[in-house]
Amino acid sequence: MSIAAVRGAVGFLSRIPVGGSERDWDAFRRTPTVFPVVGLLLGCLLAPVFLLPGPDVTAAVIFVALVYGLTGITHLDGVADLGDAAVVHGDPQRRRAVMTDTEVGTGGVLGVALVVFALGTAAVGVAGLPRRALALVVVAEVGAKAAMAGVVCLGTAAHDGLGSSLTGNATARDGVVVGLLAAPAALLSWPRLLPGAAALLGAGVSAAAVSRWARGRLGGVSGDVLGATNELARATALHAGVMAWTLS
Repeated sequence: MSIAAVRGAVGFLSRIPVGGSERDWDAFRRTPTVFPVVGLLLGCLLAPVFLLPGPDVTAAVIFVALVYGLTGITHLDGVADLGDAAVVHGDPQRRRAVMTDTEVGTGGVLGVALVVFALGTAAVGVAGLPRRALALVVVAEVGAKAAMAGVVCLGTAAHDGLGSSLTGNATARDGVVVGLLAAPAALLSWPRLLPGAAALLGAGVSAAAVSRWARGRLGGVSGDVLGATNELARATALHAGVMAWTLS
């Protein structure tokens, strides 16, 4: 894992101005194991929001705003495109055509609204927990990025594009390494290990569901599928972690 790969991943997964080049991008797309590393960085930047004074709801709103301020809305756009594709009747080719349409339909609006609502409510839950539970934000971000990497490593591209440029260089063995790199993040919720493990599991289940749906309905992985995986996995991981923390 090179510095160039990390720089390329940061440039792709966030809006942090790292000055990435074509060489960095090329190193990143050949190194899917870098995904959870960037997730760790982003999670550490997001978690301190909940240390600010004020009501839980206010902290949640600031958190959601910072998530999209830091990571951009490119991945959220994937949710919109998949939402539109989900409500279309027809074969995978028809659904992929809808995803390339610049107009956002009802399915896309509903998908984005549900994801943002899920993220916001999860953030309210995190804000209501003890401060040591802020580790769940980091675990969720690691899980979301590992989820993207898992889809890349285990999936096949639906067509030429971003999906094919990433999946074409990844193997199932890379997926195993990604899992090994992400797993220690569960320890961040120590001494309560269940919440961290639940967050990672939630991200993984979310990725598996999106991947299976994309394979059957779209014919494989695309850039939109990866973006949607990130957004859904983050929200699912946070909810799973908060629920486990509350019940344990």
